[in-house]
Amino acid sequence: MIARIIIPLLLLLLLPQLYIDLHYNRHKKHLRRWRRFWGWAPMLVLAVWAVFLALSPNFAPSNLSLLFWFLFFLGLIVVPKALFALCSFLGWRWCKRRHKRINWGNLVGFLLAVFAIFVVVYGSTVGPRKLEVRHLDITSADLPAAFDGYRLVHFTDIHVGSYTGSDQQILQNMVDSINAQRADAIMFTGDIQDLEPQELYPVMQMLSSVQAPDGVFSVLGNHDYAYYIPDADEAVKVANERETISRQRQMGWNVLLNEHQAIRRAKDSIVVAGMENLSGAPYPHKGDARAAMQGVKPGAFTIMLEHDPSAWENDILPNSTAQLTLSGHTHGGQFSLFGWSPVSLFHRHGSGLYSQEGRSLYVSKGVGGLIPFRFGVTPEIVVITLHKAQ
Repeated sequence: MIARIIIPLLLLLLLPQLYIDLHYNRHKKHLRRWRRFWGWAPMLVLAVWAVFLALSPNFAPSNLSLLFWFLFFLGLIVVPKALFALCSFLGWRWCKRRHKRINWGNLVGFLLAVFAIFVVVYGSTVGPRKLEVRHLDITSADLPAAFDGYRLVHFTDIHVGSYTGSDQQILQNMVDSINAQRADAIMFTGDIQDLEPQELYPVMQMLSSVQAPDGVFSVLGNHDYAYYIPDADEAVKVANERETISRQRQMGWNVLLNEHQAIRRAKDSIVVAGMENLSGAPYPHKGDARAAMQGVKPGAFTIMLEHDPSAWENDILPNSTAQLTLSGHTHGGQFSLFGWSPVSLFHRHGSGLYSQEGRSLYVSKGVGGLIPFRFGVTPEIVVITLHKAQ
């Protein structure tokens, strides 16, 4: 993760401090060298820390707290300083060009730096501990009459490895909220772990208590494969993937691997189909909508579970008849300001409900993330009520 951005990251760490030191400190004779050193010290420590993380052969270090704290201090110290330096520099250039004396960029940079500190502290402490229960109604003419009013809960991206110790209460609150909805069925759309199945051991009993009359259905997300441990032996990768599946089944969850199951009410039924993860390179690309729907009668109301929402247009719409697709993966960007999130730069379907030719996709913001940070994007579980069109 850090290795991919190590060069721009080091520039972010060093250039703002260099600007501040040259622009403000070098002419202050009263500042002794040791005082100037304390301006550089945090940046140098973080630079060494970044290089250490970049040397990890895996996507993230086995001890995720090393990554969490690095990113926290990066946001708390480096980002505010970078914002101030950028605004100060632009204001300084403006003053030079217009022959002004007061650099208002300093004030703007200071205010932005204070706001950035607030975002980091709030997003790292309060934001991940919130949970919204969102309600959604889906209407379809293909829904059998016996399933009119059928209720299901959709949750996704819990990343249990990011929640240890007292933070496991976040997962317990999620479990309690899901069970409190008394849904007919529960759907999970992947990323149960961060890196490896061992993360599931402490929370298996907790997650086993997620229950519904018609069962819990799940699929794998990109983090549920061995992709994020690239240097592991192939046999270890295969064993890890099998264990992730096995642990979910031990919890009583129905893991769907390009296959489907039927839910029956008297003579009527609906289909729950589940694809493996289908993403663009370099992520796992194993999903197959045709295989997941093989044997499903034309016109049967189908709920498709697929972790990555990009598969909806790429594979599900052209190669299946699924009326409702549930996805996650994006986390809603985990950051939003005035309704805008950076997720819109990378995903056509970032979060929320989308419709095309009478078929629907819902992309959940998810519950957790590899980095437990949320600002303006509240973790959610979604209660979906199905209605038959009159």
